[in-house]
Amino acid sequence: MKRFDNNPILHPVPGHYWENRNVFNAGVLHAGNRVHILYRAQGDDGVSRIGYASSSDGYSIDTRQPEPVFIPKNSYENLGCEDPRLIQMDGECLMTYTAYGNNPRAAYQVSITEISLEDFLSNNWNWGDRLLPFEGILNKNAVIFPRKINGSYVMYHRIEPDLCVAYSDDLKRWCQLKALMHPRLGHWDSLKVGSAGPPIKINEGWLFIYHGVDHDYVYRLGNLLIDKKNPENILYRSEKPILEPQEPYEKFGLVPNVVFSCGSVLLDDKLLIYYGGADSVVCGAEFELGELLPKA
Repeated sequence: MKRFDNNPILHPVPGHYWENRNVFNAGVLHAGNRVHILYRAQGDDGVSRIGYASSSDGYSIDTRQPEPVFIPKNSYENLGCEDPRLIQMDGECLMTYTAYGNNPRAAYQVSITEISLEDFLSNNWNWGDRLLPFEGILNKNAVIFPRKINGSYVMYHRIEPDLCVAYSDDLKRWCQLKALMHPRLGHWDSLKVGSAGPPIKINEGWLFIYHGVDHDYVYRLGNLLIDKKNPENILYRSEKPILEPQEPYEKFGLVPNVVFSCGSVLLDDKLLIYYGGADSVVCGAEFELGELLPKA
């Protein structure tokens, strides 16, 4: 594993009201020969909005927009749109995010929206309807698999403290909810577990990065290998974290001792993981694919 040499790759911008405090927790999409980054940003008002940046090589940012590309619009997300996660499917870009509001029943909920891939690549931010698949349920960290499995959309999400799974035919009605993976007592992921970015299909199955939290509230990353045909069959779970807070930008910030990812891309045989450091900056780390697979 190697952190990007130019970490952090995104900092707050003092002159931008919406991102002058913190930028973190980026979802990514590799399309049109670029890595597109949607990141969570906060200004003086503390509301989370989503900004856009991109990179031609995956490592260095060469494009960044001065205004947010996605902002709160509904009462259930009036305090922020958090932690975007992106997939590409059938000419559309689907985004899951956490809708944070002052709803007394559920302060944070999973929300889904979409935009045509053509509009996304052209930076025409014509987002579609915003759906609440589990309305009124405290839930977050949702990712949708980038391919249907057995004819259904598949979502991983977290009803604390477990990683859960759900299925849908239309992205609106989700069923067969069940807990899939639990925290492990005495381990680095002993308090709660949840998704990082969407799963990535490789020859061996689905490569899935997840975050784990211990009882000292240190956030680390680990990885799973999931059966290609059965998203409930975990073939491998890392015993040790693959990334944990070590650098100053990961240990000190708005929330100390946090590495938290919402997306990664596979370029050749290298997995580039984009993550928030201490809820304050956006960073990246590079892994050889073989590092993340179980040894024969």
